[in-house]
Amino acid sequence: MVFLILSVLTCCVNTNQSSLNSSNIPEKELTLGIVQKEIKVGMSQADVISVLGSPNIVTRDSEGRETWVYDKIATEYFYTKESEGIGTGVGAGGIPGTTLVLGLIGGGYEKEKGKKIVTQKTLTIIIKFDKNSKVESFSYHATKF
Repeated sequence: MVFLILSVLTCCVNTNQSSLNSSNIPEKELTLGIVQKEIKVGMSQADVISVLGSPNIVTRDSEGRETWVYDKIATEYFYTKESEGIGTGVGAGGIPGTTLVLGLIGGGYEKEKGKKIVTQKTLTIIIKFDKNSKVESFSYHATKF
């Protein structure tokens, strides 16, 4: 009598998701919500710096009033990964009372596929100060694509 052991064909799908940050440097996040909530007409330049940090561009008009520009760009990467695998195996034995023969044949297959999503965000903030270095007006523009 021959004993035959067959392994069941198996298939599995594993989904892993990870988010990659474009920069490993820790930085205070500048968002539209922070600007809307924290920046007020009449604030001092020191208070603006404590909320938003240093501006990217500083200019002066003909009357000596400063305008500060914050221009931020962020790129976010999102990657989904799927793995598929198939494994098989076969084992055999001999007839009882005779020589026992064991053998194992195995095989496998694995395939990975995924999807990468890239999103870019921009935030531009323009703050104009009066002759006393207080916030006179501010505007902003945000995009996401």
